[in-house]
This record gives sequence, structure tokens and C-alpha cells, in this order.
Amino acid sequence: MQLISGVHTKQLKVIPDERGRLMEILRRDDEIFDGFGQVYMTTTLPGVVKAWHLHKKQTDNVCCVFGMIRLGLFDDREDSPTRGVVNEFFMGMHRPLLVQIPPLVYHGWKCVSLEEALIVNTVTEPYDYKDPDEFRRDAHDPAIPLDWARKDG
Repeated sequence: MQLISGVHTKQLKVIPDERGRLMEILRRDDEIFDGFGQVYMTTTLPGVVKAWHLHKKQTDNVCCVFGMIRLGLFDDREDSPTRGVVNEFFMGMHRPLLVQIPPLVYHGWKCVSLEEALIVNTVTEPYDYKDPDEFRRDAHDPAIPLDWARKDG
């Protein structure tokens, strides 16, 4: 898969022992670390799609820590060498992964597990309640070539 320009991934390592498990998500000495604004947690119920939106300033670092999601990205930036490219990542408990999403790249996800998915997002800008850096499109916008329907086969 050709990654959208500016998108980075980090395969995460789970360290289990008799007490439980530990998984580092993002460290300031990681090559992909791009600053800190805030960390938040969000959940998505099974079968629900939360899409599409982008940020003009903020970089997202998305990690699903419980359940599974299908993360979709779409590059609609006019000056991007990967304009029109779609990326998809199945990530969560069965595939621990961090995906870094640069500004101006549309993104969203669908919970594909039978249980609620829990997502941790470490972003480079704190949320501005008076002037949110969030720009939305419909989850099923036909201009974005990604169909959220399940693909049986």
C-alpha cells in the first residue's frame, strides 16, 4: 500500500507478564513525535462509522487500545503527490498500531469488532472550544472513494 504523504505508522509492542500487559503508544523520543497538545479517549460502538473530518493545524496520533477499527484516510490536498490516495488500516487489540495523520488529510473509522472500540488520540494542538480545528464531510460522501460496508468473501 502506498502511504499518503505525511502519514506514518508505528507497530506497537505489547509486553505481557503475570500481572497484565504494557504497551507504549507514543514517546517524545520517537522519530514520528511531532509535539504535544493533549491526549483524549473516544469510543465507537460496533458497526458505527465516525467519519469524515480533517484538521488544518493538528496532527493526530491514533491508537485503538480495545476492540478493532477500520481506519480510513483520504488525501484531498491539491498540492500533494498522493492526492486521491486512500489508506485503510485494521487496528486494535489484534493489531496494535499507531497511525500518525498529518493536517489536511481526511480521516475516520468504523468499529469492526463485536465490542465497543476504545481509541486513544494524542494530538499536537489542544482542542479550542471557541474555534475548533475540525472540518467535516458526510461519512458516506461519494467524492471519497471508500465504502464503509463490510467486505465478505
